[in-house]
Amino acid sequence: MTYPASAFATPDDGANPGSPSEPADATGAATAPDVHPRGRVGLAVLDVPPALWKWSSLAALLVVTAIIGLWHLSLNGWGNSFYAAAIQAGSQSWKAWFFGSSDMANSITVDKPPASLWIPAISVRIFGLNPWAILVPNALMGVASVALLYVITRRHLGHWAGILAGAVLALTPVAAMMFRFNNPEALLILLMIAAVWACLKAVEDGRIRWMILTGVFVGFGFLTKQLQVMLIVPPLAVTYLACGPHGWIRRVGHLFAALAALIVSAGWWLLTVELWPASSRPWIGGSQHNSILELTLGYNGFGRLSGDETGSVTPGGGGRARAGELGAMAFPGGGGPGGPGGRGGMWGQTGVLRMFEPAQGGQIAWLIPSALILGIGALVIIGRAPRTDLRRAYLSVWGLWLVVTMAVFSFMAGIFHSYYTAALAPAVAAVLAGGGAVAWRARETPWVRVLLAASVWAAAIWGFVLLGRAPDFVPWLRWAVLFVGLVGGAVMLLAQRGPMSAAALVFALVAGLAGPLAYTVDTITTAKQGSIISAGPRVAGDGPGGFGGPGFHGRHGRQMGGPGQGPMGQMPGSGRMPGVPGGFGGTPTSDGSGGMGRMNGPGGGLLTGSKPSAEMVATLSSNAADFTWVAAAIGSNTASGYQLETGYSVMPIGGFNGTDPSPTLAGFRNLVEQKKIHYFIGGGGMMGGRSDGNSAQITDWVEQHFHKLTIDNVTLYDLTSPI
Repeated sequence: MTYPASAFATPDDGANPGSPSEPADATGAATAPDVHPRGRVGLAVLDVPPALWKWSSLAALLVVTAIIGLWHLSLNGWGNSFYAAAIQAGSQSWKAWFFGSSDMANSITVDKPPASLWIPAISVRIFGLNPWAILVPNALMGVASVALLYVITRRHLGHWAGILAGAVLALTPVAAMMFRFNNPEALLILLMIAAVWACLKAVEDGRIRWMILTGVFVGFGFLTKQLQVMLIVPPLAVTYLACGPHGWIRRVGHLFAALAALIVSAGWWLLTVELWPASSRPWIGGSQHNSILELTLGYNGFGRLSGDETGSVTPGGGGRARAGELGAMAFPGGGGPGGPGGRGGMWGQTGVLRMFEPAQGGQIAWLIPSALILGIGALVIIGRAPRTDLRRAYLSVWGLWLVVTMAVFSFMAGIFHSYYTAALAPAVAAVLAGGGAVAWRARETPWVRVLLAASVWAAAIWGFVLLGRAPDFVPWLRWAVLFVGLVGGAVMLLAQRGPMSAAALVFALVAGLAGPLAYTVDTITTAKQGSIISAGPRVAGDGPGGFGGPGFHGRHGRQMGGPGQGPMGQMPGSGRMPGVPGGFGGTPTSDGSGGMGRMNGPGGGLLTGSKPSAEMVATLSSNAADFTWVAAAIGSNTASGYQLETGYSVMPIGGFNGTDPSPTLAGFRNLVEQKKIHYFIGGGGMMGGRSDGNSAQITDWVEQHFHKLTIDNVTLYDLTSPI
């Protein structure tokens, strides 16, 4: 049977596997588009030249994406000051730029490869250090990601399918948030989409150069966030092996060529770091033995799956750390909401439904059920089309991306934050748009209309549930989404042609996108700062995937403690962990150090950067040119704000968590004796420097041997003034 084309198809949409000029039916045969009596294509009510309509709709999509990325961007300040300080360092030192050092003097790197820092650091070199120079490159990467997803989808399934895919990606709350932030996700998403683009080009014409380019994109994705990018390798390989042209031996050869390109494009940097003399490069942050391979396979690798991550967040600070240990402190009798044994622990409950839980649901899950319904249905519709059918290849690569990544995220027992789900956004958007386009063209078949209706109902009902988790957030919207969706699904059952089809499309789009749009608007109008952030409004029961315990999700990103925010915030205003002196809330101990390290306030801490006063900046800046580091502090976030505000190097002892063995006490004492460090800033890190590792030893030695002064409740030790 031949199915009609639709508003998704135009004469040059390129939906047919054999020809870029005609859409295809369910069997792969070319069909004629719906033609207006005047020769124009699409809905007859749109009496607009097709080219003008296409270009204007694409322009609108990209402009709206840019607005989402740039609107009131300064609201986010430095964003993640951990990465902002490294960007600042790279803008002043090419050595720091190459290695991804946290400070200009190259004492230690961030705990990721540096690719996501390179472009923002060049931006800061050109435009000076300010939040816009740091964040705008990521916003532009968001626009590029949406544009590239449109290009891929348009080529295989038509212009309007491409517009829908781009719109869904742009309006996915967690993706919109990360395209306004300076975490690695923006570049990672762009590179992963580019890898799919190159792979599908290879499926289309069979030339090896496209598979080589696929490997290059994945390789640079590795230099962005290491093993996370490898989650799309199985989808890419399976799709090319199953759908690519030529014989299977040649296809396997092309896959090995792609693997070689991946190894070269990622390996050159890894090899350089490994061969570089350790004495003349920074310590590799996140590793316990100054090894990029250890970081790759351990803390950022298999440890994320097992939960056994050396150097992770732990009260002990040093040695072998497990994420569940801190969760057990807040949740006696178990490793946090994930249950005993660290299975998820403080990072949330693992399991099939993890992406739909409060912490992740409003970030990414709005359209996952509908995407799965449409994707599976579209594969059935395509049926016995040729093996090399490009629509099947498109749905295969994106569908496997969605399923594989969602499965890994759902069951990984190590560090997991809800913003990681941004990596799912392109796949959700592509499967939804691609599956919808194939099904829409086959809508004359009754069961296909039932499928389309089911996808609309799923979006409306699930949107109603997600909006209900934030009952004070636009309370009428959930009912409107439910009503429009239920009516839209019913109309979809009758949507064969004409005005009924147009009405069904409008109802479906409103039901599916109203909730994500509202969350995205909330996201771009509220500040997102710190190391753990989330999109949208406060959500009841949110905690897993954040930092343990329900109720941690606030309008300005996740907060450790605070009034009414879960077990760690049981003491109003203090944010203290039960039974732990000092706590997480910024209340200083007798020495002004803040006990376990302040999460907020001028001193900074594990999750938020320091915010020094003008007096503190002036103190640290005095005679700064005489020292390599104007100060040292436990943990990168504590050090970051002082470095950003003064413009001089501040040594982050122990890296992000304060648990890395860099520097040793002997090494630190040697630097102090050489007059290379002026001040030591009390507090910070996981335990305010109170652990059994290097950070504790350095803190104790400084407290015993140097005079201190207090500025804005932050204790400074003058390392040039011994007791």
